[in-house]
Amino acid sequence: MSETTQEDEVGRRAAWSQEEVHATVQDYFQMLRLELLGQKYNKSAHRQVLLQKLNGRSGGAVEKKHQNISAVLLELGVMPIRGYKPLSNYQSSLYNVVADCIDADYALDEAALKAVEQAAELPLGIKFESIVVPAPVVAIRGTREPRLPWNQRPVIRRDYLERESRNRALGASGENLVMEFEARRLHTEGKSRMADRIEQVSRTRGDACGFDILSFETSGKERFIEVKTTAYAAETPFFHSKGEVEFSAESQDKYWLYRLFNFRDEPKMFHLYGSVASTCRLDPASYRAVPL
Repeated sequence: MSETTQEDEVGRRAAWSQEEVHATVQDYFQMLRLELLGQKYNKSAHRQVLLQKLNGRSGGAVEKKHQNISAVLLELGVMPIRGYKPLSNYQSSLYNVVADCIDADYALDEAALKAVEQAAELPLGIKFESIVVPAPVVAIRGTREPRLPWNQRPVIRRDYLERESRNRALGASGENLVMEFEARRLHTEGKSRMADRIEQVSRTRGDACGFDILSFETSGKERFIEVKTTAYAAETPFFHSKGEVEFSAESQDKYWLYRLFNFRDEPKMFHLYGSVASTCRLDPASYRAVPL
């Protein structure tokens, strides 16, 4: 390896060499493939094997690098490994290595496609009393160098998380869970008649309303609920249509976003109240173009 393991004269660890970065990314991808295929693996055992290939790095340093990889994957539309919370202060060189590995990893592509497109059912034994958790605090993405010319940029095969957002069975199961959650909430608060009026407008009126479920506050005020469901971590990005964003602004005093995550294993949920623009960082993913 070209990098020294010694600290430099100002007391900082030497930068990771390309060999170290590649070895760490490959180790991460092997664990990710196993996870997507539903196979068991041991993170500690993987780390011990990986450390032997690195220049005297600590287990903590490897952990942070894995978290950096998670952050890059989310930006590229790929689900990360569970348990490696995204850490966004990564270098542009790591972004390029991860992107190149995604493009070359056909086994990952196949496993990821199957994972995001498989049907979903409402799990049994949901603990509704503890399903709601605080919304995650997601750091702003790492700063990268200026974008390369189009023919020099890393190739990204597809956005798996966007594909998951179009999984109708997963979305329907998430809405069913929220319907039951809202009914339980209103019954618990002594508003059984309101619970009987909850409406899944995505089914009764279609997708053009700008929200999925009509529910109520205990005061009788309408609660417009948009449900976004993922099988992956709380930090996973989600997708809104132009109509949904506009409706959330028009009805911000009644608009709630219910974000379900870890849906296939142990569903959890956090709430965001108000317009989407006030609670989320919106990155334009596409434009509707009409010739002038």
